[in-house]
Amino acid sequence: MSPEEYKSILAKYLPHAAVDPVYAFMSRHNVFFHITRKRTSKLGDYRWPQPRHNYQEISVNGDMNPYQFLMVLLHEMAHLNTHQRHGNEVQPHGHEWQGEYRQLLLQYLPCFPNDIASLIISYTSRIPLSRTIEKQIDAQLRRYDPDYSPSNDLTLNQLAPGTAFRIAANPQKSFRALEKRRTRWICLGLDDNKKYLVSGTAQVILI
Repeated sequence: MSPEEYKSILAKYLPHAAVDPVYAFMSRHNVFFHITRKRTSKLGDYRWPQPRHNYQEISVNGDMNPYQFLMVLLHEMAHLNTHQRHGNEVQPHGHEWQGEYRQLLLQYLPCFPNDIASLIISYTSRIPLSRTIEKQIDAQLRRYDPDYSPSNDLTLNQLAPGTAFRIAANPQKSFRALEKRRTRWICLGLDDNKKYLVSGTAQVILI
């Protein structure tokens, strides 16, 4: 595949400003990069070279908006950089990975809209990275989905006890909100009549 063909594929999934630097990264590290269908178990994946798999591999789900796609890709690129510098001697999302991810986010900061970029600046201001700000970034990224509407921002904390709902990230199961306990809710699974603890910040869909 020629560089022009490769970049034309990247341009279908990435913000325009990210195409050239991502292509340069993939070429420099000789990465086998493939874009997959939606996977409910993960958004992306990195695999380091092994005897039966002797090349770097990154995969990213292709069903995300360009800014979500870039965030996931940078996450996996950080895993590659961490593995090259530290091998398997560090935790997958430890300080070493967080440092690599921080550097990549700052490098690609101009590729994001101002609202996302300002959150990224706060997110990368210190290590360990803030899980709270990460959730804010995830919520803001969803506003760039083609089918976004403000109703998509509804969280479990906004529901009254007794309300039936589905979790947006996994809508196959149905629940009824029962009682709030600090940061989580006790919910009844309507499919199996079992009780579950669900985060109050989980995005939900009313049913």
